[in-house]
Amino acid sequence: MGQLVVDIKRDLTDLVRTEVALAKAELADDAKAAGIGAGLFAGAALFGFFALMLLLVGGALALALVLPTWASFLIVGGVLVLLAGVLALVGKGRISKVKAPERTIATAKSSVQALKGTR
Repeated sequence: MGQLVVDIKRDLTDLVRTEVALAKAELADDAKAAGIGAGLFAGAALFGFFALMLLLVGGALALALVLPTWASFLIVGGVLVLLAGVLALVGKGRISKVKAPERTIATAKSSVQALKGTR
């Protein structure tokens, strides 16, 4: 009886270690894709902020001075807005590719079912 308890404990420990290793392996690739997507969203936010500042300065110069210089500020601001939109769309595409660790979830569920069946 004592050996049976030792064997069960060892098997459960091995099972948990195997599940953790599987989860790490499965999440490694998705974590990289999520990191790249998050970085692209951060880039979109930065360029969006710059665009807003330039658009505000351009609008202020247009109203205050009514000089052709303001047009250049508005064009640069518009380009930054377009760049922010492109980065946001690319970032969204990268993040949408991240999936749940399906194999880990499936094996964990089957392990729980197997343990319930042995009791």
